[in-house]
Amino acid sequence: MRTTPSPKFSLIALSVMAMFAGTALAQTTEEKTANNKVDKSLPQVEVVGTSPLPGIGIEKDKLPYDVQTVTSEQLYQSQTLNLTDFMSRNLLGVNINEVQGSPFQADITYRGFRLSGILGSSQGMSVYLDGVRVNEPFGDVVNWDMIPEAAIGNVTLVPGSNPVYGLNTLGGALAFTTKSGLTAPGGEVKLQAGSFGRVRTDISHGSKGNDGYHSFISATGFREDGWRDYSSGNLGNVFAKIGRQQNDSNWDLALLVGRSSLLGNGLLPSYSFGEDGTGAATAGMYETNRKWIYTHPDRTRNELQQLTFNFQRILDGNTELAANAYVRNSKRKTVGGDAEREDDGAGNYENEAVLNYTNTSQNSYGTSINLTKLMDKHQLTTGAAVDASRVGYGSSQASCDDLDATRAPEECGAAAVEARLKGRTTAFGIYASDTWTVTEKMFLTTAGRFNHAVVNNKLNNYDSGVSTSEEFTYKSFNPSVGLTYKTSPNVSVFANIGRSNRVPTAIELGCADPNYPCRLPTGLQADPYLNQVIARTIETGIRWAISDDTGISASIYRSDNKNDILFRHIVNSGQGMGYFDNFSKTRRQGVDIAAYTSISQVAMRASYSYLDATYQDSGELFGGEREIDIAPGTKIAGLPQHTFKLNADWRASDKLTIGGTVIGTSSIVTQGNEDGKIEDDVTYDAKIKGYQLLNLHANYEAQKGLDYFARINNVFDTRFETYGMMALSMFNANGGLIDDSGVPTTTGPNVSRFVAPGAPRHLMIGLRYRF
Repeated sequence: MRTTPSPKFSLIALSVMAMFAGTALAQTTEEKTANNKVDKSLPQVEVVGTSPLPGIGIEKDKLPYDVQTVTSEQLYQSQTLNLTDFMSRNLLGVNINEVQGSPFQADITYRGFRLSGILGSSQGMSVYLDGVRVNEPFGDVVNWDMIPEAAIGNVTLVPGSNPVYGLNTLGGALAFTTKSGLTAPGGEVKLQAGSFGRVRTDISHGSKGNDGYHSFISATGFREDGWRDYSSGNLGNVFAKIGRQQNDSNWDLALLVGRSSLLGNGLLPSYSFGEDGTGAATAGMYETNRKWIYTHPDRTRNELQQLTFNFQRILDGNTELAANAYVRNSKRKTVGGDAEREDDGAGNYENEAVLNYTNTSQNSYGTSINLTKLMDKHQLTTGAAVDASRVGYGSSQASCDDLDATRAPEECGAAAVEARLKGRTTAFGIYASDTWTVTEKMFLTTAGRFNHAVVNNKLNNYDSGVSTSEEFTYKSFNPSVGLTYKTSPNVSVFANIGRSNRVPTAIELGCADPNYPCRLPTGLQADPYLNQVIARTIETGIRWAISDDTGISASIYRSDNKNDILFRHIVNSGQGMGYFDNFSKTRRQGVDIAAYTSISQVAMRASYSYLDATYQDSGELFGGEREIDIAPGTKIAGLPQHTFKLNADWRASDKLTIGGTVIGTSSIVTQGNEDGKIEDDVTYDAKIKGYQLLNLHANYEAQKGLDYFARINNVFDTRFETYGMMALSMFNANGGLIDDSGVPTTTGPNVSRFVAPGAPRHLMIGLRYRF
């Protein structure tokens, strides 16, 4: 098994790095004198935060890990549709899986760790908005449609198991900071329209007065018909902030209200292998028409109200205090049309159709405090946080007589309640970190956090008659230590080791018994104890600022997870039935390389990521409709081993900028085919092929404050897929039932590879007006 980059990808990456380095060195030698004559300004020092709350920033180059930061203007200049689209194109180590098909229901991975809105996904990153953790308490999911993108001022991506960022920071943390009247005075209107009936409007305005008061408000509206059948969606949110800055203090109160209704129609059956998986591969629905859907509807409605109070106080020239408090209420309602060909136990099959409903209400509240102090050669940060949540969840199912011509259940009866859950979670954390300037060239960073969490569940399952209350307690002390050394003013090397933990959520604890499987995310049971996930990450790398506009960075990392929580399917138990369980050890290791430079009027950025994500113990996975025996070194599904990104922007004139992005990935392992088999005695490589995409964008500054822009994604209309899973399909390549006689039959469903279709070529145009 190969664990090093292939020669092809390595040659591409090294060639690009050499080109950047060669250009930079040429500029350094040939233009050094001229640049010194015209530019006498001090070099820019990028300062970043080291905790979710604001504080005295620290020079980025002093940290023993490579933080990625993005400003709101960089978000705009990239001309991407939304935040997840931007991150997948521009941030090192980030990939996207279009599992649901909706642009605001993306499945993001970073170094093999997931950030997803899909309930049941193995989440591995923490997400903060103005210091408030926005991973939802019921499943740690992230609702991308509830992020107020028009209000985002900065994005920070912190790698590794950083203990300061608290629970679920297994592979990294993502922190969003919103604008205010202080940082974004004036107004802005942005209008967009394009393919698939997509229309988006973003409006914002900030102001500040002489008396210290400041205010900011933004609103976003989005709708689309969708590029796949029956995939329309819409969302809207409003963000408002008011505050006051006086001498050494600043406070603000922010309100976020959002609502969405999105259709994510999921995977589509591709090649089929017969009833028992031993047949020759034959084309499926995806090969006939990639715009089709399997069954529908699959609608998710989200609502959010969040109120946040933030306070900062400069106690003296070297000390700053920050605190916040928040109240957050989110609601989610889903309806899913599902169908399967059910075996009656005697070898006869009959079609069954159902509508599955869920209703989730989540109330969260908490407070945190952070003190930053400069003391001689030390920069100290201490803090504490308390977060509590209450979850109410219910699921029901309606049996239906049949499927209509569009593959939607019809003639459905009344929905019967299957399960209800009431959960409470209380989490407390206290942390401290210190960056010690050992010498002018050496910086030692240490940190530690103690986490204590209690999860209470009260469960009622109406199918089994089980009703019980449970309480689980989790504790963990997570340390980290890192060293940065500047070998020269422009070159620094670093190394860091850290640990973090994730506590099982209410849904995971409520569906953890293989004897009582649940249909994710519906039925729940009283279940066994799940261990918390412990992640340890070690990372080392180098940063080389060759000149003001040219640099290279590289890092090597390894993250080991102990007791990862996976959703395991139960064989022959019905579609989607399974349970959550711990897996002893998984590993994600790799290399990240990034470079940037400017040549004349062209700015370029290139990155290459190598990821080796594997299971590190023997065991069984339940994928598709069979048990999979895995050994140490078996690949984790859904993660490309190689990813290459090239971004370029050409300043064609004073007013016109033209740019593009090239993204290339290697193949990914299909879930349920991790061992390279369709059935235990049938070897078949069902991997999803890699792809290469070209995206173009342009911006024209018509006059002061007015820009016109356009973008075209997937320029060559490449047919590609971003995820794959083995499952049973009851439809043929034309979208009809395998057997539509309407009576019990011996014709069973086919073992198939389902895929997540990538979006075809699409265009968006728009304008931005600032005043």
